[in-house]
Amino acid sequence: MADHNALPLLVLTEQFARLPGIGMKTAERLAYYMISQSPEDVEAFANALISAKREIRHCSCCLNLTDKDICPICEDSTRDHSTICVVEGPKDVTAFERTNEYNGVYHVLHGLISPLDGILPDQLKIRELLARVQKGGVREIIMATNPTVEGDATAMYIAQLLKPMDIKVTRLAFGLPVGGILEYADEVTLYKALENRNEM
Repeated sequence: MADHNALPLLVLTEQFARLPGIGMKTAERLAYYMISQSPEDVEAFANALISAKREIRHCSCCLNLTDKDICPICEDSTRDHSTICVVEGPKDVTAFERTNEYNGVYHVLHGLISPLDGILPDQLKIRELLARVQKGGVREIIMATNPTVEGDATAMYIAQLLKPMDIKVTRLAFGLPVGGILEYADEVTLYKALENRNEM
């Protein structure tokens, strides 16, 4: 962005450019768009950001994002609490929920094992998963991490930890493309991957 622009507009553009997938041209368009809005609309947008940051927390059970202590999925007594689908992040829960086919509950790891990036198992929410299983009542763990090197390594690591607990551990069938990202998969692909999952 050229130096002739007002400093607040430059700063706003730079803040938008920090968002994932937003380049400088898109950031500039967003900044100009926000400046063209009414003060009330801009304030509502800013308040929504602040409110989301202040109020959203991790579910005390599955660690998904929620504004309550326990998320609506974990609170739902009609869901199958004996089946836990383990995912990398909250966006993956949303992807599965769009299928309207999965009726179990989730566990969000908040990352994948990746020693090259400095992410080790103790930095993920694996201990919390093991604690849930040890409470009893869990029959199956579905490892629904992405079919990448990190996703496979994380799935195998958790499967080894669960082996002594005599729990059925399955992996999503590879109807998903290798190297693909769950949040971008369509509902049919995710449903088929769930339907054709394999025991690990």
